Amino acid sequence: MSSSSAIATVATTVFEAGKYTTVLQKVESRTTCCTAKTSPPLPVPPPKPLLIVMPCEAGEFPLLVFLHGYLLYNSFYSQLLQHIASHGFIVIAPQIKTVALVFFWLYLVAGQDSSDEIKSVAATTNWLSEGLHHLLPPHVKPNLSKLGLAGHSRGGKTAFALALEKAATTLKFSALIGVDPVDGMGKGKQTPPPVLTYVPHSFDLDMAIMVIGSGLGELKKNPLFPPCAPEGVNHKDFFKECKGPASYFVVKDYGHLDMLDDDTEGIRGKTTYCLCKNGKSREPMRKFIGGVVVAFMKAYLGGDSSDLMAIKDGQTGPVELQTVEYIL
Repeated sequence: MSSSSAIATVATTVFEAGKYTTVLQKVESRTTCCTAKTSPPLPVPPPKPLLIVMPCEAGEFPLLVFLHGYLLYNSFYSQLLQHIASHGFIVIAPQIKTVALVFFWLYLVAGQDSSDEIKSVAATTNWLSEGLHHLLPPHVKPNLSKLGLAGHSRGGKTAFALALEKAATTLKFSALIGVDPVDGMGKGKQTPPPVLTYVPHSFDLDMAIMVIGSGLGELKKNPLFPPCAPEGVNHKDFFKECKGPASYFVVKDYGHLDMLDDDTEGIRGKTTYCLCKNGKSREPMRKFIGGVVVAFMKAYLGGDSSDLMAIKDGQTGPVELQTVEYIL
């Protein structure tokens, strides 16, 4: 058997649930905790509400901070985050910002400043070393020296901005993932502070990077709304500015929100089916993103690149890729 065949056999497992059972834990923020009357306050409450997804079994696990997209709730990613956690990761998903849907129109016209979101994620990252252990069972231990950062859509922009030190953190990230990242409504219409400079390989980052794009993201769902991942500010532009090591995957026939839960509830959840061009179902895209994130984290936080190399060699699980590129 060739080495590539052996790798391919191993790699198929990242697109399915891992060996760990998982639990989701919702945690209120510092402000909410201070005003709550029904439960004792946390010793060191987080600066923002959190969704924590972790293995139930004992062990020391790497961490991934995951940032949601604009107008979305962190809970909309529960199935994706459970997939990642089942492979042996603790995932921290802060609720960075919740705004009224009416502000969507302001975003379309002018673009909302993301500086506060960047600062909030920095504050949450700095909180991890002093507050996270109070929220985990004694047998589940976080390895803060193995820390990844990921974000979807506007959260992807925020993740890159934080990695580019637009806000200070006390912990060091070793891996950066943009899930269909977006830096505004179009070239010349970036939301402040802009991340893209349109200078090739200009991101000066001391960490591995992965950019995942959606093939349908830059297409309009209907004439009333612009595309959710417009040309000029989307995954293509983010990858062009990356230096190695960097990986780039674009999923064919799936859209900007196709990694969300199958059922996103409420008015905000229903809009996720209306605003963006989407594929036939969410499960294949969600499984691919969960699997490739696991493979990337294993490669650059765990030293095992076999799954990531197998995906690059064509083991793409439930989806077809229209682009695969990497920079060494």
